[in-house]
Amino acid sequence: MMFVALILFIAVVTALLYYRVSLFAGSVALLAATFVLSLFAGSMWWLFWLVLAGVAVLNYGPLRLTLLTRPVYGMLQKAMPPMSDTEREALEAGTTWWEKDLFSGHPDWARFQAIQPPTLSEAEQSFLDNEVETLCAMIDEWEVYQQHDLNEATWAYLKEQGFFGLIIPEEFGGRDFSPYAQSRIMSKIASRSITGAVTAMVPNSLGPGELLMKYGTEEQKQRWLPGLAKGEEIPCFGLTGPEVGSDAGAIPDTGVVCRGQFEGEEVVGLRLNFRKRWITLAPIATVVGLAFKLRDPDGLLGDPDKTDYGITCALLPADTDGVQIGTRHNPGTPFMNGPIIGRDVFIPLDWIIGGPEMAGRGWRMLIECLGVGRGISLPSLATASGEMNYLMVGAYSRIRRQFNMEVGKFEGVQEATADIAASAVTLEAMRELVTRGLQDGAPSVVTAMAKYHATELMRTSVNHGMDVVSGRAIQMGPRNFMAFAYRGVPVAITVEGANILTRSLMIFGQGAMRCHPYLFDEMQTLQEAGSEAGLRAFDGLLLRHLGHIFSNITRLKLFGFTASRFSPVPASADDFSRRWYQHLNHMSAALAVCADIALGVLGGELKRREMLSARLGDVHSQLFIACSLLKFREHEKRSEALDLHIDVAMALALFRAQTALLAYLENFPVRFLGATFRLACFPLGRIHKGPSDEQLRRLGNLIMEPNPVRELLASRIYLPQDAEDAVGRVERTYQTLLQVDDTWQRFLKAWGRGEVNGEDMDSALADAVSREVISEEAAAGIRQYDAMRFDCLLTDDFDSL
Repeated sequence: MMFVALILFIAVVTALLYYRVSLFAGSVALLAATFVLSLFAGSMWWLFWLVLAGVAVLNYGPLRLTLLTRPVYGMLQKAMPPMSDTEREALEAGTTWWEKDLFSGHPDWARFQAIQPPTLSEAEQSFLDNEVETLCAMIDEWEVYQQHDLNEATWAYLKEQGFFGLIIPEEFGGRDFSPYAQSRIMSKIASRSITGAVTAMVPNSLGPGELLMKYGTEEQKQRWLPGLAKGEEIPCFGLTGPEVGSDAGAIPDTGVVCRGQFEGEEVVGLRLNFRKRWITLAPIATVVGLAFKLRDPDGLLGDPDKTDYGITCALLPADTDGVQIGTRHNPGTPFMNGPIIGRDVFIPLDWIIGGPEMAGRGWRMLIECLGVGRGISLPSLATASGEMNYLMVGAYSRIRRQFNMEVGKFEGVQEATADIAASAVTLEAMRELVTRGLQDGAPSVVTAMAKYHATELMRTSVNHGMDVVSGRAIQMGPRNFMAFAYRGVPVAITVEGANILTRSLMIFGQGAMRCHPYLFDEMQTLQEAGSEAGLRAFDGLLLRHLGHIFSNITRLKLFGFTASRFSPVPASADDFSRRWYQHLNHMSAALAVCADIALGVLGGELKRREMLSARLGDVHSQLFIACSLLKFREHEKRSEALDLHIDVAMALALFRAQTALLAYLENFPVRFLGATFRLACFPLGRIHKGPSDEQLRRLGNLIMEPNPVRELLASRIYLPQDAEDAVGRVERTYQTLLQVDDTWQRFLKAWGRGEVNGEDMDSALADAVSREVISEEAAAGIRQYDAMRFDCLLTDDFDSL
């Protein structure tokens, strides 16, 4: 009976922690269990009452403050570095969304199920089908590459059709499209031209338009937005410089409040000096958004005790006296990009975006607006590359033959093409969930995840494509369908924050603060040194935080030992998705526990442990990616092909999450804790093995075949049918192959076995017809296809370079 009582007592405690019962209700339940079970516990009765005594201490506020809260509060105040205003603004910027559930260790699947996929309005679909289609047909990327610019007709069309005003409200002449529509539009353009996409996306992401809509005065909106919407004004935004890249807070550019002459009158204004680099659209911009550090040494803004205001954003015409603009950088992909220099530039105060009262608020503006570029623009470019790769590499690997077999049937190639296929579906799924989140708010952590992982998937996918297409992809020329995506990868990787810093500093750095249910509030109370109110606020937070930790540890142990088979899933889950949702429950609990270990043990030192924080960020990101895949499958038309793609992509996501978590635990500075929690996370050993060889073979074969996923991805990009076009040539050849494939394969097998004789294709076909292996009509189709096939394999050559 004694051991039965002990087991029942442990079960009660486990249930209370698992379901996160409130402290008071849990204490009452524990008291009742202790009273009853101690009667049967024999000599172990004291253990039950000891546990109850510990819980009683937590219930009694004065004793809890003395024994627990005050010592912890003092220790953390010494350990945690002070939070600067800049850091606080960065952390407060934006919103949180589904990523917060994943970080909690207890995802609310009913909430996830309620998330509806983004859709296009009638106007948005029409714009994609008409204006975007027309724009894509106008662009010849080889011509752009040679001329280092879009042609005049394309520029005129971009302006006339409102491509620069997609985010601007209709009242100012813009199109007011949703984040999802913007992403789909940019993807379709990018599938045709990286240069065209970058040109169109910049005014619709980080730029004066967005800043004006969110923060501008009514006068500023009326002055600038109509011109921006019509393309009469071309915007750029000056943030980065020779010594400022990802560390935007280190801007050396200055604005000093002083008196000066403006339009013949003496006014209070700003004296600006700046040197910006790598600014897209700068060479042709008519209006410049500018970030700088503002100082008011004479108190002219009204506060004599405040000199340094911090980062501020202003908007000025490009032809303002002292502004030098017009020269170009060469980023490899020939979009407009160049420096902006300003020496002794004087502007009135009301050119500050939002007016003088927004002085010093620029950092928050930038953090929130950078999220759009991270969440829409660059992921849409990556998605286009991934989808074009799927279609073109899949088709080419079936057209191209080596050793009398399609190259796509070699297992080594299939390992690469299967990854291309899984990446393309992952990118599309991520796009839909991320833009849905942007429609609901401005989730800064999600957009950082999207930027980093989408562009890294693009890099891997394009590199795989280059390997498969090989020499055909290396030689530059109008036939090359891979080169421009390859040249565009470094741009996507670098823009809007270098990927290394996005991964190692931002995703978990912001994620821990914004997504943890208590950490940010606790940090704020720690800034109130010696405050009794701060101590008492911390007391309540600490109590809930401890409950959060012990609940997640309990859930983690249960999930680890039961393979999470009995954990909750959404009501919509079917046999395919049920196990994946349960695995996500387990990994979410593991992430929550490991994050609290890092924060509790390392404290402020975690800032410098970038490899550790990056791995925790990878776990968080991969769980979000996995959720996007399940949501994508939920609303798309079901098919075996889609299930195979999702299955492989899910296996990769969770394998990557597990790998990152294990690397984090193996390298945790306190080795004993790392080993202990590795056992807690994976008591039965590694769970996720990644996709099997059989799955990779099946997916490697499927990418070469017509299938529902190929059709879906083809609908999201521009797919020309022109036989003289780099992409159209491959697509037409592939479609022709599908029409003749049965007879083509029969002929090749007969020829290979010696049943048909011939030194070349024509003589072999003639012999095949004479032997009635194929008909004359079939031979004519094969001759046509073979000519197209050979033309498809050729690379460009030139008289001179």
